[in-house]
Amino acid sequence: MKLLVWSALLPFALGAAEVKEVDVCVYGATPSGLMAAAAAKRAGRTVVVVEPSRWVGGILGAGIKPLEDCPNPAATGGMTKPLLTTLGNSPEIIRASFEQLLKDRGIDVVRELRVGAVEKSGARILSASFDYAPFDALGCPPAVATEVGRLRVKAKVFIDAGYEGDLMARAGVPYRVSRESTQEYGEEAAGVREPVELTPIDPYVKAGDAASGLLPGVTDRFAETVGSADPRIQAYNYRYYVTSDPARRAPLTPPAGYDAKDYELVGRYVEYLKATYADPAELKKRLTRIFPGWMNAGEYNYHRNSLITMAPVGISYLYADGDYAAKAKVWKAHQDYLRGLHHFMSTDARVPADFRQETAALGLDLPRHPDTAGWPGQLYVRLTRRLQGRYVINAADVYNRTQVDDPVALAQYGIDTYPSRRVVVEKDGQTFVGLEGWMFVGGAHGPTRTPYPIPYRALTPTEPAASNLLVSVCFSASFLGYASARMEPTFMMCGEAAGIAADEAIAADVPVQRIDPVAYVQALQAAGMLTRWDESLRPAAAKAEAKNVVQAFFAEADDNHDGKVSRPEWEAHKPGWEWLFPKIDLNSDGQIDAAEYEAFQRYKEAHKDWRELLRR
Repeated sequence: MKLLVWSALLPFALGAAEVKEVDVCVYGATPSGLMAAAAAKRAGRTVVVVEPSRWVGGILGAGIKPLEDCPNPAATGGMTKPLLTTLGNSPEIIRASFEQLLKDRGIDVVRELRVGAVEKSGARILSASFDYAPFDALGCPPAVATEVGRLRVKAKVFIDAGYEGDLMARAGVPYRVSRESTQEYGEEAAGVREPVELTPIDPYVKAGDAASGLLPGVTDRFAETVGSADPRIQAYNYRYYVTSDPARRAPLTPPAGYDAKDYELVGRYVEYLKATYADPAELKKRLTRIFPGWMNAGEYNYHRNSLITMAPVGISYLYADGDYAAKAKVWKAHQDYLRGLHHFMSTDARVPADFRQETAALGLDLPRHPDTAGWPGQLYVRLTRRLQGRYVINAADVYNRTQVDDPVALAQYGIDTYPSRRVVVEKDGQTFVGLEGWMFVGGAHGPTRTPYPIPYRALTPTEPAASNLLVSVCFSASFLGYASARMEPTFMMCGEAAGIAADEAIAADVPVQRIDPVAYVQALQAAGMLTRWDESLRPAAAKAEAKNVVQAFFAEADDNHDGKVSRPEWEAHKPGWEWLFPKIDLNSDGQIDAAEYEAFQRYKEAHKDWRELLRR
């Protein structure tokens, strides 16, 4: 029986559509999607990539660096391994690198089209229809498509490589969104968490009057049982660049309808910081955590050690399983919040005058995203839907407590979640505002410092749900399992594994769940995929990690890309560490080069008390 999934919600204009017929249709020109397409193309398959935006590269083309969330490059394989060090370290260069990869491999990308409906016969996807929905001038998606059913793609295998799992959802495949309870998978850190960053500031519209309601930015009162399931998931944010250089600066203007009252919580938090930190340098550090945020590797990110920072909390769950109108609203809310926060921190009298002046001088760094007034074209959507597949990656996998017989790639990272909401906490007769839902278990290297496998079963739905669909980004995992596995290098390797699996399924004319495991392993090995960790790689991992640290430093601080970091660049990126510059600058030429920074890293490794030693 044929059916149109979600056809009642989105008209399936078969008669008006352009039709493409290919072996493999990849939805999403994310790094994972591009690896999937390249793998299928390498195998001789016809491929089309359908991308909702105007850009390729996903979040790697919008701020994150290829090695930024890769603590162990020795645990990577396939096409991903060399690309991590050759794609570049700024978004405009990374996008250009991916465009060149597509050109070199002859891969067709159709842009500004988002999935509208899916046609199935039983468990098999026959075709997908895509609607024309161009992003706006500031890089945000629209609520309503301009044209429904512009393109119809017939394919033998479909790969959902998008960050939202929209193709998967429209195919009627089961998925999950919420945080599981501790009981569901025996994960002791699952579900609702104890609030942190408790700050004694008044959360009410009228100070001291609970009946006046909560201030904007405060989600609710904390009343849940720790460990219980909860629909709210971790925060999203932009990974963005700012500059005060007039030659590069695009203005950050307040959004339409800006109202300072929406930022009253920020003002009260600023007053708390001023009363708590008398040292001007420490106060500035705390204010910078609000805006621009945490400088990660040249770009700014969400700062978890601040009650308030550069992105809203408590609304990401509305995006995760929302329709396109809801997604557009949440995405634009992130942009408007950041614009309004910049204006508030530039103008409100409670902010110290010198910090207001510095903030007002900042704008978006236009060359990073020249066609969207400096705004990244991808919001950092940390997780949305998660496939309910044949294997569910969970905390036991992250802790290396499981054995799997179908690994396709390795993952290694801590259980990394950002706040789910901002809450009121009554404690010891005092009222606090705190953050609920954030943790970083094990740090970047993970709790065991050892990679764990991603099973093929986690990339595949059950056969009755969809027999020719692979999911390389929104794969099957618990909230905590996904919080570790959700890094771009892992997505890239899963994309290549999906592309290889698609070829195997087409060659044998079988559902993706029934490919020959022996032939598949051989194909993965032929592609150079690393599927099991070998402890003999540990020395190479340590060497690669040291190199990674140096590369990340220069990506962050080498503003003029001359291969060296000057004293002004150092001081701009390392506030509070001015004293350290001459210690690293061994030849006293006013520049730190890669060899000098590598020597510094070796010194740190050999001397755990390096701070005390170098300050002498």
